[in-house]
Amino acid sequence: MTNKEAITAGNTSLGIEFGSTRIKAVLVGPDNGVLAIGSHEWENRLENGIWTYSLDDIWNGLQDCYKNLAEDVKTQYGETLTTIGSIGFSAMMHGYMAFDKDGELLVPFRTWRNTITEEAAAKLTEAFSYNIPQRWSIAHLYQAILNKEEHVANIAFFTTLAGFIHWKLTGEKVLGVGDASGMFPIDSTTGDYDAGMLATFDEMIAPLGYSWKITEILPKVLSAGEQAGVLTEEGAKLLDPSGNLKGGIPVCPPEGDAGTGMVATNSVAVRTGNVSAGTSVFAMIVLEKALEKVHTEIDLVTTPTGEAVAMVHCNNCTSDLNAWVNLFKEFAENFGIEVDMNKLFSVLYNKALEGDADCGGLLAYNYFSGESITGFEEGRPLFARTPDSKFTLANFMRVHLFTALGALKNGLDILLKEEHVQIDKIYGHGGLFKTPVVGQRIMAAAMDTPVSVMKTAGEGGAWGIAVLASYMKNKKDGQSLADYLNDEVFAGQEGVTEEPIASDVAGFDEFLKLYNAGLPIERAAVETMKLNL
Repeated sequence: MTNKEAITAGNTSLGIEFGSTRIKAVLVGPDNGVLAIGSHEWENRLENGIWTYSLDDIWNGLQDCYKNLAEDVKTQYGETLTTIGSIGFSAMMHGYMAFDKDGELLVPFRTWRNTITEEAAAKLTEAFSYNIPQRWSIAHLYQAILNKEEHVANIAFFTTLAGFIHWKLTGEKVLGVGDASGMFPIDSTTGDYDAGMLATFDEMIAPLGYSWKITEILPKVLSAGEQAGVLTEEGAKLLDPSGNLKGGIPVCPPEGDAGTGMVATNSVAVRTGNVSAGTSVFAMIVLEKALEKVHTEIDLVTTPTGEAVAMVHCNNCTSDLNAWVNLFKEFAENFGIEVDMNKLFSVLYNKALEGDADCGGLLAYNYFSGESITGFEEGRPLFARTPDSKFTLANFMRVHLFTALGALKNGLDILLKEEHVQIDKIYGHGGLFKTPVVGQRIMAAAMDTPVSVMKTAGEGGAWGIAVLASYMKNKKDGQSLADYLNDEVFAGQEGVTEEPIASDVAGFDEFLKLYNAGLPIERAAVETMKLNL
């Protein structure tokens, strides 16, 4: 079947993901290869102290993104898009969208970016004996309760951005288990919300006399592969106001961006994981068993099929590294040298591999913003050395690559050295891995684990949710998501794997000792170098 025939026959799957700055649509064929794409740029805004997107932002963005996709199909294949085999929606996880019995939004959408739930997160973490980060939906709900916000009494339903879009397009108040795990803790043995914690929450709010119980206002949890409704006629018109797209299309459970990232990097199986390293960095590892202790540095979420996942999230990664590379660019241009940025990154990154294993005693912090794992509300990028440090270009680049992963390694060491989590392979994606070998070598040193980069890693979460829609429609009887990805999606694909080198691993451990001992230097910089906001 040609691509054009697949589109005409509706033998396709569509994924649409709402990222923080871009909404992206990806249409895939029967082999999960990309047929067409569409996108829409958008940005959150700070209103009355709340980071938010308006309902108009959401719907206008969705419609423009879909329109661009349909135009791409028309341009490439001469076909008007009227039907699709299956659809999936995904978005940034967490946050808070609360609705009354008439389906009206009670307060503006509170995104994951808001850090206004410190009291609620701490109290829930203590009550549940389970880490509840500030960005989680249940933390937002409980903070609204603690703040005595009037709207709480009128809540009939609350959900995430992906859950909201899915509800309005299908009529179904459901959520994929991965996205649900960022609303309220999931029990991986049942694939549903943790029953004990649900009961604890109801007990905590019982004296307040609300008419609802927590289970009555949460979305129903579904696993990847289940059908989560169909696109209604009204939903089709909401997605495609031109009226070309018809209703009745099966829709998979809506998912969060963490889950779609796992799918896009083939890291949903136990003892696998992925690291996304760009402006920020996070690592997700699929666990064999529950962690022994509660760690506030570790978020616990799930795969799209409900397996427990430990996530380490850091706010800072490559911003300071990029700033130094740009400084070298400026230096070269002052000598009249025209700079190819890809070559400059390649030369400087590869130079780092010539440095001393422990960076020669150099120290740097890449904190453009605060870093919760090391206890900072604000950050100041800085570089420090002693008179006897080995100050070479190789060590200078190496320390800035190491420090890009410094906070992350602190969190990973909790998993790997305290909890003894086993990992067979890590998949890397994001800007840090764009230069071949180097980013992988540094990450392998930080984790003492092989790190692989697949060619498809750049396709992103919109492709991941399209694959989940395809899995729902095309899976064989009893075929797990992990098997579907291995057999139908990633089979035969080329990837590059870098094994950890013992001297690099030992060097990173030595660097981390200096990194942690030097944190008071970073603290002094925050206290003495004030921001001119």
